[in-house]
Amino acid sequence: MLKEEGDEPVLDDRKLKILAAVVDEYIRTGEPVGSKAIASLPDIRVSSATIRNDMAMLEQLGFLEQPHTSAGRIPTYSGYKLYIETLMPKNQLSDDEKEMLDKALGDDYSSEEVLIDNATRALAEITDCAAVVSNCSPLFSVIAKVVAVPTGKHMYVLLMITSSGNIQNKVCRLELDLTNEQLAFFNEYMTKNLSGMSVDSLSDETLERLAEAMGAYTVTLSPLMKGIRELAKGFMQSDVHVSGERNLLKRNDIEAGDVIKFFEQKNEFSKMLDDSFSELKVLFSEDGGFVIGNSSMIVSPIKKGKRTAGSLGLIGPLRLDYAKVIPYIEYMTDKISEMISEEPDSTPALETTNNDGQKG
Repeated sequence: MLKEEGDEPVLDDRKLKILAAVVDEYIRTGEPVGSKAIASLPDIRVSSATIRNDMAMLEQLGFLEQPHTSAGRIPTYSGYKLYIETLMPKNQLSDDEKEMLDKALGDDYSSEEVLIDNATRALAEITDCAAVVSNCSPLFSVIAKVVAVPTGKHMYVLLMITSSGNIQNKVCRLELDLTNEQLAFFNEYMTKNLSGMSVDSLSDETLERLAEAMGAYTVTLSPLMKGIRELAKGFMQSDVHVSGERNLLKRNDIEAGDVIKFFEQKNEFSKMLDDSFSELKVLFSEDGGFVIGNSSMIVSPIKKGKRTAGSLGLIGPLRLDYAKVIPYIEYMTDKISEMISEEPDSTPALETTNNDGQKG
């Protein structure tokens, strides 16, 4: 019996059990599910006629659909969502599965990038889907060094290096060549004021204060200060990597053109991953912004201490074994988060100069 709670329909236990059975059968077989198939299941103890009536009601409510007349029914997006949020069995990974995932991650933990790349490739191989990772950990990296190097007449290359080994560079053109004294001052000043600072704290306001505090050097070195801001912006952009695109291209239930178009829109793709930083989410094409039809994306955040350092996701067919793959993703993101977590670094005090360019 269908109950009403405000304007939202509430399904009774029998209809929920039938919906779950339809989703499970469709995931397993890929074929529309009929009432006889559901009636044959050991935990369904009602007649085929009752099941047909309940399936018709579930169709009216938008949880099931009938692709062909006289055929069985398949889940809709709403049906999948209700299944994942409420009905899906909560599987616990076995020790063998955990060992398999640990082995898939590999033994090379030389850097965060290597670890996350291993996880992405392993997840794609294990699930036969496409795995994606958005790595914004450089945003929280600590600056190790900022230096300007002359490369030609009025030309200088700015290098920003973080403690994790990430490097950004930018070519800057100045009106005049810097003297040895000016160049030495800039490099020393940047070292003292930026070393140990996290990239995400390098705001416009911080750089303006740094520039103003340079005194007599402010005007001469302002193009380099603008260059530093551009370098910081480069670190603030999430780096997206994909593994296993071919797994999607070889599927019959996903359009190859949609797959190619999706991965060409990297910026929009990155935004979708960033929007999922708070918790594990399952996204469908009808949620908006997701351009691969008949597919879903599961995204789980990667934490570095108390901060979100990125996200690991899986793109697969709509008919995906969510109860199996979601624990895989959760285990991997938890494992990566545990391995890369560290205490936040402190930000050094600002060193200033007087109007003559002397330190103070």
